[in-house]
Amino acid sequence: MSDVNAIEIVDLHKRYDSVDALRGLTLQVPRGSIFGFLGKNGAGKTTTIKVLLGMAHATSGRATVFGLPVGVQASSVTIRQQTGFVSEEKDLLESMTVEGIIRFTAAFYPGWRHDLETRYQRSFDLPAGRRVKTLSLGTRTKLALLLALCRGARLLILDEPTSGLDPAVSDEVLQALVRHVAQEEMTVFMSSHQLADIDQIADHIAVIDHGRAVVSGSLDDIRERYRRIQIVFDGDAPESAFRAPGVLRSQRAGRVLIVLASAGADAIVSEARALNPASVEVAPLTLKEIFLESVNGEN
Repeated sequence: MSDVNAIEIVDLHKRYDSVDALRGLTLQVPRGSIFGFLGKNGAGKTTTIKVLLGMAHATSGRATVFGLPVGVQASSVTIRQQTGFVSEEKDLLESMTVEGIIRFTAAFYPGWRHDLETRYQRSFDLPAGRRVKTLSLGTRTKLALLLALCRGARLLILDEPTSGLDPAVSDEVLQALVRHVAQEEMTVFMSSHQLADIDQIADHIAVIDHGRAVVSGSLDDIRERYRRIQIVFDGDAPESAFRAPGVLRSQRAGRVLIVLASAGADAIVSEARALNPASVEVAPLTLKEIFLESVNGEN
């Protein structure tokens, strides 16, 4: 069993009829991390989650959760016992009350954390006697999160957990996740389109595109690598092909030449200075810019 990674995926492929949903996905999710899993619709995020939870079987490649191989019946049961999952739909039994669904769920988990149940019922202000079908989306999300966190799970998989929430509820959910990971031994794997949410709480990310990870690693390291280099000339900017590695693309606009780089900014700056510019400025890219450059090369 890996002592480092909660999830390890190596060269994972999944084919549905004539569609390749995953095309050699490789990534590592460190234990105790909040891992942001990013990608456009159809990139392969949901398929990856289904494979990890044993809801779909990979065509080839391998994946493990806490060292246990997914897709093997015996280990898949153990993985699901150790994993909490909150779907985008927040699937809950509509006819039950809040208290009823908590008691119903707790009965399935010998390690149910009653201390966490009390904490989150209070902090989320969940109305014990209200039926689930009458709850707002924000309250349903907080209830689904309580049910996932209190079962004693070591891994929490979230699929668009803040989709459709107002900013106040979204921030409440995100801060609860950060506090929980800080206080408990848990890893969070969070698939989301909300880049601001990932930027706020994640310490590791992967960007998936067409079934492959195109960016993966520590968010701080990724931010450190990606740079915008703005080169200004006295006259029109020259056409220049930079030889240094890491150039994503360059763009000329009058006197300005802008180079976007995923690595090697110092080497690119050295090449730029050889062109005798009036000035050279280097600035970091935002997570949104990194994401867009990774999946379609557009700002």
